Amino acid sequence: MKKLFISFIAATLALSGAAKVKPGIEVLRDRDFEGLKGMRVGLITNPTGVDNNLKPTIDILHEADGVELVGLYSPEHGVRGDVHAGDAVGTYTDPSTGVTVYSIYGKNHKPTAEQLKDVDVLIYDIQDNGCRSYTFISTMGEAMEACAELGKKFMVLDRPNPVGGNKVEGCLVEDSCVSFVSRFPIPYLYGLTPGELATYLNDNGLLGGGVKVDLTVVPMEGWSRDMSFADTGMPWVLPSPHIPTPEAAVNYPMSGILGELGIMSIGVGYTLPFKLFCADWIDAAELSRRLNALELPGLMFRPIHIKPFYAVGKGENLQGVEVYVTDVNAAPLTLTQFYVMQELADMYPDHKPFELAEKSRLNMFDKVTGSKEIRRRFGSDYKVADMIEYWNKDNDAFRKASEQYHLYK
Repeated sequence: MKKLFISFIAATLALSGAAKVKPGIEVLRDRDFEGLKGMRVGLITNPTGVDNNLKPTIDILHEADGVELVGLYSPEHGVRGDVHAGDAVGTYTDPSTGVTVYSIYGKNHKPTAEQLKDVDVLIYDIQDNGCRSYTFISTMGEAMEACAELGKKFMVLDRPNPVGGNKVEGCLVEDSCVSFVSRFPIPYLYGLTPGELATYLNDNGLLGGGVKVDLTVVPMEGWSRDMSFADTGMPWVLPSPHIPTPEAAVNYPMSGILGELGIMSIGVGYTLPFKLFCADWIDAAELSRRLNALELPGLMFRPIHIKPFYAVGKGENLQGVEVYVTDVNAAPLTLTQFYVMQELADMYPDHKPFELAEKSRLNMFDKVTGSKEIRRRFGSDYKVADMIEYWNKDNDAFRKASEQYHLYK
């Protein structure tokens, strides 16, 4: 309740003009839309593309003098947030502006030459969650590739990383696991803002074919790497239905990998998305006791009993644990789900996670982790100790390589 109250106060301050951080769209507006005058502009966005008074970037650009908004490009969930997760987006006319909305989450994830023929510069403005498997950064990267190939300019209006700018966890994506949920060779948690990541991908030849785009990043004002989202004073707009709060963005990498197996509820379908590990065969008290006994830094666990409203375990009585992140920087977020699987495999030898999951789910698990080696090493004896070195092997090198692209201290 205290955290919810703090988030409410932060949102109220933002709407009253007291936000500490200005997103890129506000900085662009303060600069009188420098670099866009006389240009035909396309915009990739969703409901998170707003200023601190919740005015959509779509409307800000549509109303800007000397700027011609000629196209909107819809990622997963749609530009106005009216499409469910995983559903294809169609081409239609935005009723508020009369601008055509082109789908880049359906038959094609990459803008086509036809979709971009009237565009001089394509702008990206989406609140990310800082996690590699969240598809918006894949959308950004493929749009950058399209612009590079077609000689179009690309601009990123920067926004905070809600997990902070220092959190790096997980191995780089390997060639056998490249997919739309692991599009580029970066860690699972990469500790960069969208603008920083775009520059890193562009400068290091990581876009398809090694192409490079004419890139501009409009940075935020007032953001620092150690900020939580609540610290920014900005209003949180859910980037997808199951990330309703900034806390959910922190929880997402803690349970989302295990969630791909479909063997237990991680809170999606209940009121605590990505915050739970529950099934009808789990002893909540014992699992909680075991996990707390591990003394994992920045984490606490408590027993919980739930009946999901939809998704895994719908209408069933489930039990397990609720996770509390007390220190984001100290917590091994991505490893949390592996520690849960470790304890459950020891408690219930007949319920080992990889043996319960369908084959297609195992394939998706590999894609999300970015390496088949993670499942092989962990699944041999369900011990975190067997995979932790491999999971973290690229972290230090990535931190060092990406530091030069930091726009904020």
